[in-house]
Amino acid sequence: MISETIKPRFLETDALGHINNTVVPGWFEGARDPVFRWFTPDLDVKRWRLILARFDVSFHGELYYEYPVELRCYIGRIGNSSFDVYQEAWQHGEKCASGTSVLVHFDHQRKASIPIPEDIRQLMLQHLYPGEAR
Repeated sequence: MISETIKPRFLETDALGHINNTVVPGWFEGARDPVFRWFTPDLDVKRWRLILARFDVSFHGELYYEYPVELRCYIGRIGNSSFDVYQEAWQHGEKCASGTSVLVHFDHQRKASIPIPEDIRQLMLQHLYPGEAR
Protein backbone atom coordinates (compact mmCIF):
# COMPACT_ATOMS: atom_id res chain seq x y z
CA MET A 1 0.00 0.00 0.00
CA ILE A 2 1.06 3.53 -0.74
CA SER A 3 -0.39 6.02 1.72
CA GLU A 4 -0.37 9.77 2.15
CA THR A 5 -2.30 12.11 4.40
CA ILE A 6 -3.65 15.36 3.03
CA LYS A 7 -5.42 18.34 4.59
CA PRO A 8 -8.55 19.29 2.67
CA ARG A 9 -8.69 22.92 1.59
CA PHE A 10 -11.63 25.21 2.32
CA LEU A 11 -12.13 25.81 -1.41
CA GLU A 12 -12.83 22.09 -1.85
CA THR A 13 -16.05 22.30 0.18
CA ASP A 14 -19.50 22.75 -1.32
CA ALA A 15 -22.74 24.40 -0.24
CA LEU A 16 -23.62 21.36 1.87
CA GLY A 17 -20.50 21.85 4.01
CA HIS A 18 -18.56 18.78 2.96
CA ILE A 19 -15.89 18.08 0.35
CA ASN A 20 -17.37 18.33 -3.13
CA ASN A 21 -17.60 15.02 -4.98
CA THR A 22 -15.63 16.44 -7.93
CA VAL A 23 -12.56 16.87 -5.69
CA VAL A 24 -11.91 13.22 -4.81
CA PRO A 25 -10.87 12.14 -8.34
CA GLY A 26 -8.21 14.87 -8.26
CA TRP A 27 -6.97 13.69 -4.87
CA PHE A 28 -6.77 10.15 -6.22
CA GLU A 29 -4.80 11.30 -9.27
CA GLY A 30 -2.27 13.10 -7.05
CA ALA A 31 -1.93 10.02 -4.85
CA ARG A 32 -1.01 7.97 -7.95
CA ASP A 33 2.25 9.95 -8.43
CA PRO A 34 4.39 7.15 -6.90
CA VAL A 35 2.87 4.72 -9.42
CA PHE A 36 3.52 7.18 -12.26
CA ARG A 37 7.16 7.38 -11.15
CA TRP A 38 7.61 3.64 -11.63
CA PHE A 39 7.13 4.27 -15.34
CA THR A 40 8.50 7.83 -15.67
CA PRO A 41 10.79 8.54 -12.68
CA ASP A 42 11.13 12.28 -13.35
CA LEU A 43 7.45 12.67 -14.38
CA ASP A 44 8.57 14.29 -17.66
CA VAL A 45 5.43 14.36 -19.80
CA LYS A 46 7.54 14.15 -22.96
CA ARG A 47 8.51 10.63 -21.88
CA TRP A 48 5.16 9.70 -20.30
CA ARG A 49 4.38 6.01 -20.64
CA LEU A 50 0.84 5.66 -19.29
CA ILE A 51 -2.68 6.47 -20.39
CA LEU A 52 -5.84 6.46 -18.31
CA ALA A 53 -8.36 4.08 -19.87
CA ARG A 54 -11.09 4.32 -17.22
CA PHE A 55 -11.82 5.48 -13.71
CA ASP A 56 -14.71 5.28 -11.30
CA VAL A 57 -15.31 6.63 -7.83
CA SER A 58 -17.83 5.46 -5.24
CA PHE A 59 -18.80 7.52 -2.22
CA HIS A 60 -19.42 5.75 1.08
CA GLY A 61 -19.65 8.74 3.43
CA GLU A 62 -19.00 12.45 3.65
CA LEU A 63 -15.55 14.05 3.89
CA TYR A 64 -15.05 17.31 5.77
CA TYR A 65 -12.69 20.27 5.57
CA GLU A 66 -11.53 20.38 9.18
CA TYR A 67 -9.90 16.95 9.33
CA PRO A 68 -7.03 15.12 7.60
CA VAL A 69 -7.77 12.53 4.93
CA GLU A 70 -5.64 9.44 4.38
CA LEU A 71 -5.39 8.39 0.73
CA ARG A 72 -4.52 4.72 0.26
CA CYS A 73 -3.34 3.37 -3.07
CA TYR A 74 -3.10 -0.31 -4.05
CA ILE A 75 -2.58 -2.33 -7.20
CA GLY A 76 -5.74 -4.30 -7.83
CA ARG A 77 -5.00 -6.23 -11.01
CA ILE A 78 -1.96 -6.65 -13.25
CA GLY A 79 -2.47 -7.57 -16.89
CA ASN A 80 -0.04 -7.76 -19.79
CA SER A 81 -0.06 -4.02 -20.56
CA SER A 82 -2.76 -2.64 -18.26
CA PHE A 83 -3.34 -2.61 -14.52
CA ASP A 84 -5.87 -1.39 -11.98
CA VAL A 85 -5.06 1.09 -9.25
CA TYR A 86 -7.54 0.79 -6.38
CA GLN A 87 -7.73 3.77 -4.02
CA GLU A 88 -9.51 4.72 -0.83
CA ALA A 89 -10.06 7.99 1.06
CA TRP A 90 -10.29 7.58 4.85
CA GLN A 91 -11.33 10.12 7.47
CA HIS A 92 -11.96 9.45 11.18
CA GLY A 93 -11.17 5.77 10.64
CA GLU A 94 -13.93 5.34 8.05
CA LYS A 95 -13.65 4.67 4.34
CA CYS A 96 -15.48 7.61 2.75
CA ALA A 97 -14.65 7.05 -0.93
CA SER A 98 -13.04 4.42 -3.12
CA GLY A 99 -12.15 4.23 -6.77
CA THR A 100 -10.46 2.21 -9.44
CA SER A 101 -8.40 3.54 -12.33
CA VAL A 102 -7.31 1.42 -15.27
CA LEU A 103 -3.90 2.52 -16.55
CA VAL A 104 -2.24 1.25 -19.71
CA HIS A 105 1.50 1.12 -20.42
CA PHE A 106 1.57 2.92 -23.76
CA ASP A 107 3.96 3.83 -26.57
CA HIS A 108 2.75 7.26 -27.74
CA GLN A 109 4.80 7.21 -30.95
CA ARG A 110 3.37 3.86 -32.08
CA LYS A 111 -0.04 4.61 -30.51
CA ALA A 112 -0.08 1.12 -29.03
CA SER A 113 -0.09 -0.57 -25.66
CA ILE A 114 3.13 -2.30 -24.65
CA PRO A 115 3.87 -4.97 -22.00
CA ILE A 116 4.61 -3.87 -18.46
CA PRO A 117 8.34 -4.47 -17.77
CA GLU A 118 9.19 -7.21 -15.26
CA ASP A 119 10.96 -4.82 -12.85
CA ILE A 120 7.83 -2.66 -12.62
CA ARG A 121 5.66 -5.76 -12.21
CA GLN A 122 7.77 -6.68 -9.19
CA LEU A 123 7.15 -3.22 -7.67
CA MET A 124 3.43 -3.63 -8.27
CA LEU A 125 3.35 -6.98 -6.50
CA GLN A 126 4.57 -5.24 -3.33
CA HIS A 127 1.42 -3.07 -3.31
CA LEU A 128 -1.35 -5.55 -4.14
CA TYR A 129 -4.72 -4.94 -2.52
CA PRO A 130 -5.03 -7.41 0.38
CA GLY A 131 -8.82 -7.50 0.58
CA GLU A 132 -11.57 -9.28 -1.25
CA ALA A 133 -12.96 -8.20 -4.60
CA ARG A 134 -14.27 -4.67 -4.53
